[in-house]
Amino acid sequence: MSGVVVSIHIAPAAEAPMRAVEAVLAVPGRGLEGDRYFAQAGTFSPKPAPDRDVTVIEVEAIEALARDHGITLAPGESRRNILTRGVALNHLVNREFRVGAVTLRGLRLCDPCSHLERLTRPGVRKALIHRGGLRCQILGEGTIRVGDPVEVAELAPVRR
Repeated sequence: MSGVVVSIHIAPAAEAPMRAVEAVLAVPGRGLEGDRYFAQAGTFSPKPAPDRDVTVIEVEAIEALARDHGITLAPGESRRNILTRGVALNHLVNREFRVGAVTLRGLRLCDPCSHLERLTRPGVRKALIHRGGLRCQILGEGTIRVGDPVEVAELAPVRR
């Protein structure tokens, strides 16, 4: 399974607007350089956890939000760091995958919360349930760039 990085977004502080960048340094245990969680300035920074390193969402989910629910969000408004195309992120919980030169581990789904809805539009929380992205741990330092491949090793078939 493979896809591509469509865009990358970081914010310097909690609730600050996300800004698009072409590339970002990913650091294990810290997150994305320049992002609020890297600086320990995110809304949920007082509760440190490896799943705060980076969040990823499918651009297809953002497109479906507009198509199916009439809710339009710009890519950064999702408050997720990396937008991908062509990768089923929900299948990557408890799996390692590569984004360019960086290895990530999907830890848990990033279901939307009331905080996201407060910062965006009414209905976002319900419309993005189970499609809100993936919280990931960074396993190795490196730079992630727009256009980088997202590569997931195929699972070996089950032998019976």
